[in-house]
Amino acid sequence: MNPSTPASPHSDPSPGTDSTFTIKELPADLRPRERLLHAGPRALNNAELLAIVLRTGRPGENVVHLAQRLLTTFGGLGGLVRATTEELCQVPGLGQAKATQVKAALELGRRLLVEAPRERPTITTPEDAANLVLADMGWLEHEELRVMLLDTRNRVQRVLTLYQGNVNTTVVRIGEIFRAAVRDNSSGLILVHNHPSGDPSPSPEDVRITAKVVEAGALLGIQVLDHLVIGRNRFVSLKEQGLGFP
Repeated sequence: MNPSTPASPHSDPSPGTDSTFTIKELPADLRPRERLLHAGPRALNNAELLAIVLRTGRPGENVVHLAQRLLTTFGGLGGLVRATTEELCQVPGLGQAKATQVKAALELGRRLLVEAPRERPTITTPEDAANLVLADMGWLEHEELRVMLLDTRNRVQRVLTLYQGNVNTTVVRIGEIFRAAVRDNSSGLILVHNHPSGDPSPSPEDVRITAKVVEAGALLGIQVLDHLVIGRNRFVSLKEQGLGFP
């Protein structure tokens, strides 16, 4: 660029300047806020939505580029969910303020997905059950065992978290699983636990627990309908696989 030529208001500043790109400094057709107002949030891609949360870029990089780089660094929204605030702060252009804004926005989205519906859902397929917990349990960094209690019409009465940490036959007490079911007069239940690795493939231990619970349910007259193993955006039904069920 000729030194005498005035810089464009949308050109990148040279290294070493203190200029920081904001959304308002982007060309009008690239401003995420304006696009959201005119076309709605669904018209925006992930980088544009994230740019609105971040608000400003950094010297030499506009906020949309920063948002895209953040998504690329962590492998998309799922990676951002798993990343700690400290890890986000290590990304050039992100301080504590921006990192906490990102984590707060992602947590709001997660809570919306797992918010209990007003009407009690009816479970007719493994997918129905998995959809109630997948968004929440799929991203946990520790293992949890939950029990989904059902009435005679397979409507969900409630979902209880029984164990956090190592879920195995030496820790899980069969009586704990059925105590709430007996108290609530439940006719059936579904076991659900997650694999923090993201791989929902059932382990031999998962199959052993399932067989013990199914056997106990038959004695108590409470049907064990399934045992779901939750991974990252996917799950496995042990009932469908014929594992632990007669």
